[in-house]
Amino acid sequence: MSDDAGRHRPELGDEDERQEPESGRDAPFGWPEEERGSTGPSSSSWFGEQPESAPAEEEAPGGWPTPPSWQRPDYGETPRREWESSGYGDQGDYGHSGRSDVFADEARADRYGGRATRDPLARLFPGLPRSVRVTLDWILTIAGAILIVLALKEWVVNPYRIPSSSMERTLNCAKGPGPNQSGCLGQSSDRVLACRICLDFGPPSRGDIVVFNTPSEAASRCGEGGTFVKRVIGLPGDTVKEDDNGFIYIRGPGSKKFVKLNEPYVTKDQRLRDSGHFGQSWHVPPNSYFMMGDNRPQSCDSRTWGSVPRSKLIGIVFFVYWPPDRIGFR
Repeated sequence: MSDDAGRHRPELGDEDERQEPESGRDAPFGWPEEERGSTGPSSSSWFGEQPESAPAEEEAPGGWPTPPSWQRPDYGETPRREWESSGYGDQGDYGHSGRSDVFADEARADRYGGRATRDPLARLFPGLPRSVRVTLDWILTIAGAILIVLALKEWVVNPYRIPSSSMERTLNCAKGPGPNQSGCLGQSSDRVLACRICLDFGPPSRGDIVVFNTPSEAASRCGEGGTFVKRVIGLPGDTVKEDDNGFIYIRGPGSKKFVKLNEPYVTKDQRLRDSGHFGQSWHVPPNSYFMMGDNRPQSCDSRTWGSVPRSKLIGIVFFVYWPPDRIGFR
């Protein structure tokens, strides 16, 4: 191939050296005398023609322009008194307070003074000593906590302890020598929570575990009364029947057929040992509920003293909170 193109290619740097003016090489700052102004290349060659009326910049020693008029040569060295008198000491460059104002006692008092007024006792009784206000604050706090707990027990949730074995194995009682401890399986009695407010939203359902005040017949028939915990078996208007094997059948209002109730919480042994009520049936009055214990041979319930009126129901048991190994919903 021909190397004609290489023939006419100038050597690297030859063209620049031939075009560079010789006179500018030895000039101060590397610029020719005729093109160097007060600051280097002329303003007209870089930025175009400037108006003739534009004042020329004064040349500082060394060939550099003097600082612009907006730049303070003594920046950062202004005496404190002069700085504050200029107005910067009050507001600063960005509207902030000066250091002396930010850390002044008056400014600190204004900033944090509002916190002292948040104490309601201080606002109500400004003349009381601080020790008296602290004591009153503790008393009111404890009294308020007690009132909240009482209100929760009265209207929302109430705790109960299981005293007898009538609900074994669903709810345990503590083993012991007493008559009520016969058949108890737990090392300690279960503590349960009963939802009182739940009854305000609707009646209990069949199968719910309910806390209630017993009718007057319970004390005479069972030897004790007061507060019982049983399971809802019959609803208002139902007919409840127990067959010869301890199974429970339900006939609803207006129905002619008995339906066997599924009770996985009752063992076969518990059904067979409770033979005293085999073949009996009971009718549930309106607005009343038929209650039975899961441990049938140890349960004195509605089969003995009748149905429980709606007004005597306290709450629906929904949670076991003690002992720790028994914690859970029921």
